[in-house]
Amino acid sequence: MIIPLPDTTVSAIAKALVQTREEGGAVALGRVLTLVISSTSGTPEDAIDAANDASREHPMRVIVLTLDPDVDGPARLDAEIRVGGNAGASEVVVLHALGDAASNAESLITGLLLPDAPVVAWWPADTPPVLADSAIGRIAQRRISDASRHDDPASWAHELGRVHQPGDTDFAWTRITRWREQLAAVLDQPPYEPVTSVVVKGAAASPSTGLLAAWLRLKLDAPVRYEYLDPEEWSNGIKSVRLTRASGDILLERPAADVATLSQPGQPSHELSFPRRTLRECLAEELRSLDPDLLYGRVITQGWELLGTPAATRERDDDTD
Repeated sequence: MIIPLPDTTVSAIAKALVQTREEGGAVALGRVLTLVISSTSGTPEDAIDAANDASREHPMRVIVLTLDPDVDGPARLDAEIRVGGNAGASEVVVLHALGDAASNAESLITGLLLPDAPVVAWWPADTPPVLADSAIGRIAQRRISDASRHDDPASWAHELGRVHQPGDTDFAWTRITRWREQLAAVLDQPPYEPVTSVVVKGAAASPSTGLLAAWLRLKLDAPVRYEYLDPEEWSNGIKSVRLTRASGDILLERPAADVATLSQPGQPSHELSFPRRTLRECLAEELRSLDPDLLYGRVITQGWELLGTPAATRERDDDTD
C-alpha cells in the first residue's frame, strides 16, 4: 500500500504513520533500526528494493530523503508512506524536499526516527566528501557509501582512508567478503608455507580490486602487485588472485562473471559459484553489526599506505615519461 502525502510537513507524516499502524495493522514494534537513504538525483528505487529485501532479516524503518534545493518556487515537502507488499518487512517513508525545504536535511528526518534505535545512513550514489561531517552522517552510527557508483571508482576508493571516521564503510569492501573467505580457507590448509608474493587483477572500474590487494598486503605482510585490466579483457569486478608459495601458486580466477576456478599445487581444480554480490546481500551484511568495522579502517588507511601504484597506472606513467 502506498499513501501519498503531497505538500506536507514532518509532523503530519509522523501522525500518518501512527494512523496507518492503527488502521491497517502495520506494526512498528520489533523494528531494530532506522535506515536513511540519501539522494540528490531522484528516488533511488533500486536502493529501496534492496532495503525492502534486507528488512526481512533486519526489520526497520526506511526513510528515503531526496533533496532538490535548486527548484524555483515556494518550499515544499512531498512524501509517501509505503507499507505491506510495497515495503517488505519494513515501513518506508519517501521524502522529496524542494527549494528551501531542502536546506536542512537533519530536521526533515529527526522527527521520523525510531526512538532508542540506531541509525544507519546510506548514500547509494551521491556521496558527501566526508560522510561523518554531513547532516545525515552526524546522527548515524553507521555510514555506507558505494565507490562503484562514482565516475572514477578506483580513485574514489583511494580517498576513503583520507576521510575515514569510525562507523564508515563502503560496499566496495562488502563485495570482497566471499573472496576473503575463500582465500583465508585455502591458507588455513597445509602446507602452512608463507606467501612470498601476490598478484591481484580486476576491472578498471572495480574499487574492490585495490581493497582486496590492500587487505592481502596487510594480512600477509608480503609484496602485493595489483593491476586494473582493460575493459575489453575484463569489464566488471575482480578477475583473479594469485598467491605464490614455495610449493607453487594458488590461483583463484573467474573465467566468467558468476563462477571461479581454484587451482592449487598437487590438487585437482575446483569450480566455485562466485556471482557478484547484490545490493541486498551487501546491505544485509552491513546491518548485521553496527559497531565500527575496525579491519576495514585498517585496510583503507594502513593497507593503502603499504601498497604502491597499481601496475596499469605505472605502465601508463612510464609511457608518458
